[in-house]
Amino acid sequence: LVPMILPPFVGAIGVRQILGQAGVLNVLLMKFGLMDPSHPVDWLGGGQLSGVVLMNALHLYPIAYLNISAALANLDPAMEEAAENLGCHGFRRLRRITLPLIAPGLFAGCTIIFIWAFTELGVPLMFDYSRVTSVQIFGLLKDLSGNPLPYALVVVMLVASVLIYLTGKALFGRADFASSGRASTGRTLTEPTRVVGWSCTAAFAGVIFLAILPHLGVVLTSVASDWYGTLLPGGYTMDHFQEALGHPLTVSSIGNSLRYASFSTLFDIALGVAIAWVVVRTGIPGRQILDAMSMLPLAVPGLVLAFGYFSMTREKQPFDFLILGEDPVIILVIAYAVRRLPYVVRSAAAGYQQTSVSLEEAAQNLGCPPFKTLIKITLPLIAANLIAGSLLAFSFAMLEVSDSLILAEQGRHFPITKAIYSLVSALGHGPEIAAALGVWAMVFLATTIVGAGLILGQKLGALFRV
Repeated sequence: LVPMILPPFVGAIGVRQILGQAGVLNVLLMKFGLMDPSHPVDWLGGGQLSGVVLMNALHLYPIAYLNISAALANLDPAMEEAAENLGCHGFRRLRRITLPLIAPGLFAGCTIIFIWAFTELGVPLMFDYSRVTSVQIFGLLKDLSGNPLPYALVVVMLVASVLIYLTGKALFGRADFASSGRASTGRTLTEPTRVVGWSCTAAFAGVIFLAILPHLGVVLTSVASDWYGTLLPGGYTMDHFQEALGHPLTVSSIGNSLRYASFSTLFDIALGVAIAWVVVRTGIPGRQILDAMSMLPLAVPGLVLAFGYFSMTREKQPFDFLILGEDPVIILVIAYAVRRLPYVVRSAAAGYQQTSVSLEEAAQNLGCPPFKTLIKITLPLIAANLIAGSLLAFSFAMLEVSDSLILAEQGRHFPITKAIYSLVSALGHGPEIAAALGVWAMVFLATTIVGAGLILGQKLGALFRV
């Protein structure tokens, strides 16, 4: 889960330091005589798209991991053993039996990854790569008066996302057969040979090393006093961390993010508890539609939502009253809350399902009104689930990219992510200060994700399913 603790557009700082013309990779190749020092390869010059793809892949694969591991945990081992007994072994068993059974979980993870990467705004901006729809929309925001192009691009992005999601749902989004019943037998684990075991370990270590390279680049950049054309920084300093917490732009941005994220999380808790209760505890017709609608923010690109909020709150538009003078606090709280609502809904629904309804019925039989029963009985029983969902909602809201870059237009209203984006292109030690802020963000996200993982365990993957 380590790649998830670094916002991807912050990780781009580290990737540029490693893959730039005077970056670590070129220096390493020159030391081994594999590159001409007078003609260093510009890995990110003509190949910014490769950098964007690599950065998104390294950041988002844990979402697939969470969904696949949860699906495998729910798979009845008897199905695989039956195939084994009938002569279906090894890779063929994986391809013919296991993968079809976990296809819904695989599809759920891949859907989120595709939509996230398809509409990612921060990473291509950091790589200065403009030939993606999200960056073109962002660049056209200043010319909305009579130009229909950004609206058309947003519609194209939304339609493409929906069509691909529906196609995948039709092909793979069946009932989750892997969890259709209680396992009838325990799983038999076999010890691999020493060669196979070390080969697997080496493969996993290689992937993890690639995944944490951006983290290492960000950390070293944040403590480097000078790092150009060398394998490691020429000197080290902690001044950037002090500047990151004392810079006029960052001080206000941290306060703004705390304010936006706190209010949006409170809104998510209230709405998420209510939606989950209707879905799990009632038989109201159409409750499954309500559940699907609450999950839509996971399937609808964040950039599309942010652009919609931006368009409807412009001057003389129906909802321009949501902008208090020039302060976007209300619309940012709404945007953050809507984007992270699915995490709280899923967490609360899991808590309701694990809590026997007989406890609530007993309280009501003893004269406790329904609302008081919810407050005194149900919420304490599902508190762990709510805490986990709220932690994720709060932490991801603190580091939201699309809404922050589009809806916050003035420096005094910048959230922390837009402050980082502004600092990267600033003169002097701007990139180093941005990297220091990124390290603070890594520590913050790591704490919340580990906490949520300890509380929810393998159910953490369910928060990233649509």
